[in-house]
Amino acid sequence: MSAPSRSAAATLATARDVEEIHYYLNQTPRQLPSRLLYDALGSTLFEAICLLPWYRITRAEAGLLAGHGAAIGALASPTEVVELGCGNGDKIVALVGALPKPVPDVQLIDVSAEALARTTLALHNIGATAVTAVQATYEDGLMQLPPASARGRRLILFLGSNIGNFDPPAASAFLHLVRKALGPRDSLLIGVDLQKSVGDLMLAYDDPLGITAAFNKNLLLRLNTEIGTNFDLDGFEHTVQWNAAASRVESHLTSRRSQDVVVPGPNGSMTFTMAAGESIWTESSYKYEADGFQAIVEGAGLALRSRWIDSEAQFLLALFDAR
Repeated sequence: MSAPSRSAAATLATARDVEEIHYYLNQTPRQLPSRLLYDALGSTLFEAICLLPWYRITRAEAGLLAGHGAAIGALASPTEVVELGCGNGDKIVALVGALPKPVPDVQLIDVSAEALARTTLALHNIGATAVTAVQATYEDGLMQLPPASARGRRLILFLGSNIGNFDPPAASAFLHLVRKALGPRDSLLIGVDLQKSVGDLMLAYDDPLGITAAFNKNLLLRLNTEIGTNFDLDGFEHTVQWNAAASRVESHLTSRRSQDVVVPGPNGSMTFTMAAGESIWTESSYKYEADGFQAIVEGAGLALRSRWIDSEAQFLLALFDAR
């Protein structure tokens, strides 16, 4: 779970979507892609999570952007800003507002048309007129970007610790893809949540008010509503565990009892039985050590320019230059 730069996905209307769901539910352990958490209701619940006192990622990153936005602008000197996952638009508005005028061209990439429209309007309100919105996944959006301009500088934003939802090999592969979208004078600004006490992590991902539980269980409601599965929401509970060996928080939906689940599909339904105590793994949130994370990004062909850390929340914001 990361700050709201991943936003509401389009309705699960294609055969490819359903085939992907079949594929992941057939894995051991059973899984579902974390992007499915972010339909309209899921995105709203996530915005509520960001207000909780136990979930500090969003506030920590906002504070770093507010405090260092002008310095970031001076270091990167962007003529174009690209945000991967604009969410509610708060982060890019804060950063662009701190940049010297004129406001640079902006490219927004998000799977949510609503998020793109909201962020575009917010940017227009602070004087940004050259805003291009691309409804796509991060990967597809990066591949649709025009070549980096030799006359200007591109700054790509990947904030909210969204990199934490990738396992380390996938994170490295994704960062290599980002590097391909950068020219020799361009930069990446990335936010990542750092390792902290297990007690703090458990409160952040399983809060006492039950909002994270509702956020996770809404995934099953979405599947019931959009593709006609028969998940019994009362038959599952939200469970969270810290995997110390992998340095990640794992979110699961654990079956309270033995139950049969039917998942319709274009080539026939998939039916399986979940045993009591068996879970569906819905999300991983990797936590990093600052120097180790720097090594991963540098391995993708970028060089650290500067970094800022919120020591209380243990959150890192770092600017890397293409090399």
